[in-house]
Amino acid sequence: MALSKRKRAQVFRGVQYAILVAVIVIVAFTANWGRIADAFLDAEAAGGMFPGVLTVGLKNTVIYTALGFSFGVVLGLILALMRLSSVRVYRVLAAIYIEFFRGLPALLVILAVGTAIPLAFPGVILDKYVALMLALGIVGGAYMAETFRAGLQAVPAGQVEAARSLGMSTTKTNTWVVIPQAFKIILPPLTNELILLTKDSSLALFLGSTVDEYELTQYGRVALNQFRSLTPVLVAGVCYLIITIPLSYLSRYLERRTGGKKISSPESTGLEVAA
Repeated sequence: MALSKRKRAQVFRGVQYAILVAVIVIVAFTANWGRIADAFLDAEAAGGMFPGVLTVGLKNTVIYTALGFSFGVVLGLILALMRLSSVRVYRVLAAIYIEFFRGLPALLVILAVGTAIPLAFPGVILDKYVALMLALGIVGGAYMAETFRAGLQAVPAGQVEAARSLGMSTTKTNTWVVIPQAFKIILPPLTNELILLTKDSSLALFLGSTVDEYELTQYGRVALNQFRSLTPVLVAGVCYLIITIPLSYLSRYLERRTGGKKISSPESTGLEVAA
């Protein structure tokens, strides 16, 4: 006798639950919980990281992220306006930039900024905060540019026409009408970009650091070598979650406040330039 669609769905869910329970039981009885506790729950190693992991690691992670995000927002908005410009050269330059830096790992950009600029301009020594602001902003700006572009295009054309009918110039229309409305639309995806930059800030360790410049990953790595325990990795991970989980809730809250309106981030090649 053939099962109804509802019965098949119930059986399918039951099989899924059974598999999940089986996996949990196997892990619970085969894992060496004693060694796991020794590796990740070392009270001495965890205590030895405080208060430095908060006053140095967490603080610097927030600073690096804020600097990179601020620069990325400005750069992304400029690139988005260039992509929508009536001047073809601006559209082409913005498209090339976006595709180039979206295709590169953030690590390569950080290393390039930290080493290439001093090589290109002898005598110029970039402060680590400046280097990370530029590197994270360059990468983040390339992604945020497409988010901005989608947000700008999502603003109803009637708003632009109304502003122009009141005698506002194109610049004033963009500044006072289009961009503020676009920001309201793109706040949730911008918050997600902030989360990604928070994690990318961990790559700062490849530029070398003094103790006062350690971010969470660097602080955890040094503590890992010092205590010969994996507990510092767990502590650093929890500190990252202290930043990212509230941001995730903020993103969902902003999405609800904007009526759940989502914008699509254009994934078509940036080299596609409108005539």
